[in-house]
Amino acid sequence: MGTTKTRSRRTSPSRYTERHAKSGLTAKLPPLETWPNQYKGYEITIDIPEYTAICPKTGLPDFGTIRIRYVPDKACIELKSLKLYIHAYRNLGIFYENAVNRILADVVAACRPITATVIGEFAARGGLRSTIEAKYP
Repeated sequence: MGTTKTRSRRTSPSRYTERHAKSGLTAKLPPLETWPNQYKGYEITIDIPEYTAICPKTGLPDFGTIRIRYVPDKACIELKSLKLYIHAYRNLGIFYENAVNRILADVVAACRPITATVIGEFAARGGLRSTIEAKYP
């Protein structure tokens, strides 16, 4: 009994597009509120262990911890507004590299700190863990 070999067509995996890369960068998020700082020369560190967002290419959730460190100048970030802001990422399609940089830009725009660093430590996907760090200035 003979068998017929069929040649499977190898299809290239779908490519990342400019639309994927820009996803979430201009999405409207809740505002970060501030309150007047009373002291100089100290650092604030905020850990957010329940960050989630959606991968814009796969539609699968990304999980991680966001750490925000900054030296305030005239204003400090109000924590409830920060919580609402971070929770808005839950349904947002954004790469975590972009999310870390966007969070930094939004923190800097809101409170104009002397220095700021945002670190994202993301759960393993496909056996790989990623840590993204963005700094101001």
